[in-house]
Amino acid sequence: MTITRLHAGPRMSQAVIHGDTVYLAGQVGAPGASVAEQTKAILAQIETLLAEAGSAKAKILSATIWLADMADFGEMNAVWDAWLGGQDAPARATGEAKLATPAYKVEIIVVAARD
Repeated sequence: MTITRLHAGPRMSQAVIHGDTVYLAGQVGAPGASVAEQTKAILAQIETLLAEAGSAKAKILSATIWLADMADFGEMNAVWDAWLGGQDAPARATGEAKLATPAYKVEIIVVAARD
């Protein structure tokens, strides 16, 4: 089966397509922005990458969300819930982790299906 890599660099690809599955790299928002602003930016990036890969938000199978501080869980969830609109909720896990730089507050990784 063919493997297609989107926006590939020497360290990582932003998306990898294998068959009918799309794997996205962890997406982050603008450093220093609020949790809500970073989450909105990340979700927009996810939608763009999924569209480029032939998928869509409704086809997300799983999401892993890393927060620099679990105290931000509610703020991130408010944006996430509005984005989903109560439909097509994927399997999801959320945890706290030290992210690549202290300016990042949220990182989201998704796996999605495509037609």
